[in-house]
Amino acid sequence: MTASPPLAPQVLVIAASNGHNLRLAERFAAEARRRGQSAAVLDLTTLALPLFSPQAQAADHPAAVAALNGQLGAAPRWVICAPEYNGSIPPVLTSAIAWLSVQGDDFRELFNGRPIAIATHSGGGGHTVLAALRLQLAHLGAVVVGRQLVSNASAPAKDSSIEDLILRLIRLPAPCS
Repeated sequence: MTASPPLAPQVLVIAASNGHNLRLAERFAAEARRRGQSAAVLDLTTLALPLFSPQAQAADHPAAVAALNGQLGAAPRWVICAPEYNGSIPPVLTSAIAWLSVQGDDFRELFNGRPIAIATHSGGGGHTVLAALRLQLAHLGAVVVGRQLVSNASAPAKDSSIEDLILRLIRLPAPCS
């Protein structure tokens, strides 16, 4: 008997670092599960994605991009946990989004109507990464949850804030396929 493939999670939590933001992502996934949602964590730092550039795009789209596109497309809701890098989005996330936006004829296809919550654990303030991420995701057509989570060493993420963000996220309608 052949095992059926695992179902895509209802909430995919994307970590754009393997430190504090990965731990924050795991907390979001645990809360989603507590709320009856299937959830998984995707650590972007473990993927073999080359840095996006016009030369890399012209050479070919790596298999890892197609796999990432499929994984993200199958999950109706996302949480993105990303640290602030030099006042903006970390390179691993920027490169992944660039690769994903060239996968078809419509660069917004993967993001259009997708409910996404955003959060950060940053050494600095963390507000500018979330502003930049919100702007980029809105440009791509995502429905970004109005509330966001900013945390750092002196102001750790509260369980109640994670719970509230997950509840807001799962109340949003999933995108039509």
